Amino acid sequence: MKKRGTGIVVGIAVIVLAIGVYFIATYNSLVSAENNVDAKWSQVENVMQRRADLIPNLVNSVKGSMQHEEAIVKEITDARKAYNNANTPAEKNAANEQINQGLGTMVNVIQEDYPTLASNENVKTLMVQLEGTENRISVERKNYIEQVNEYNQSLVRFPKNLAAKVLGFEKKANFEADDTAKEVPAVSFE
Repeated sequence: MKKRGTGIVVGIAVIVLAIGVYFIATYNSLVSAENNVDAKWSQVENVMQRRADLIPNLVNSVKGSMQHEEAIVKEITDARKAYNNANTPAEKNAANEQINQGLGTMVNVIQEDYPTLASNENVKTLMVQLEGTENRISVERKNYIEQVNEYNQSLVRFPKNLAAKVLGFEKKANFEADDTAKEVPAVSFE
């Protein structure tokens, strides 16, 4: 009888130990995945900050030639301030969209109304840097989307989903484009 009772206790202890090891391993993998998501978002912010840092240089380069375009300059400056004051990914995205709109307007005005300014080497260099930065933002958003997808997939797969619920892990919000991004922009070469 003693052997049987001891065997049951050992069996239960092994099962409890196995479940504990599984929860520890699952917790560690989910924490790592969550940290990877946060790191990818930080890289998106890093590249958006690079653009926000380039904007004053572009604005200062064109300010003298665009005295009557003060509304555009103010809009971009305000959007940059909003970006720097944003705390959450949603606030950063909203401010980022304001920057996109202001920069788009400024670039169009420069190209259409100030062809000599557009040919200025400083302005050309800054515009190329902004274009490169926009491409970097796109790449980093893609990387973030992939990482969020991987993390969210790990949260819904059985049996990890059970452990994730018990351990309090929740899905991460993915990047969502602003509604205006769905509209096709008008392009004119006149």
